[in-house]
Amino acid sequence: MPKKNISNTINKKEIEKFSKIASEWWDPEGKFKPLHKFNPTRIKYIKDNSIEHFRVKSKVMPLKNLKILDIGCGGGLLCEPMSKLGAKVTGIDASEKNINVAKVHSKKKKLDINYICSSPENLNIKDKFDIVLNMEIIEHVDDIDFFMLNCSKFLKKNGLMYVATLNKTLKSYLFAIVGAEYVLRWLPIGTHDWNKFVKPSELINCAKSNSMKVKKIDGVVFNPIYQTWNINTDKSVNYIALFKKD
Repeated sequence: MPKKNISNTINKKEIEKFSKIASEWWDPEGKFKPLHKFNPTRIKYIKDNSIEHFRVKSKVMPLKNLKILDIGCGGGLLCEPMSKLGAKVTGIDASEKNINVAKVHSKKKKLDINYICSSPENLNIKDKFDIVLNMEIIEHVDDIDFFMLNCSKFLKKNGLMYVATLNKTLKSYLFAIVGAEYVLRWLPIGTHDWNKFVKPSELINCAKSNSMKVKKIDGVVFNPIYQTWNINTDKSVNYIALFKKD
């Protein structure tokens, strides 16, 4: 059976789902509470690995002069801290409501962030970036290969791409869907579709076909006692993959 002709990666149902709760992006006790708890770990991981890769010496503004593209930026939960660390940040999202929330919030914080309502395949800019962030987005798109192809086009040679997502295992189904959505109610029911989860091996093969090599893959595990997320060797549920453009 021939592969269908894909012209975009936007899943309209996914966009509508997140657009409906866009007003809650910056509420730490709202629908995005898990992301607020996850954010410090994401920020530190991106900062530390980027400093090491680009051999940054400045401790005050460790990401200064680095250009970052945050794909599926939502309300700007990652864009803003990246900007505060000195990076020149562009955030894109296919939801206009998300982008509007991000623009308003960054203006209040007096941060210069370029927000654009777009998917990567429709992004009409000539810029190339040192870092591309695909954090908790790849499990919500249609056709991962096409998505990664279009994301990689914006990455400079020797640039870094961070991909945080969910592994496709029985444990991820029990923890990320049954546990997080139905039992603990951390997330709205229907937030995730287990069929869209991605095994690390599949992601690595996809990256290779788009001229990217894996640098490392780390697991991310939730500690229920301290209510914190930690980098770990356990990749059975959440993991972050770091790729370098050849």
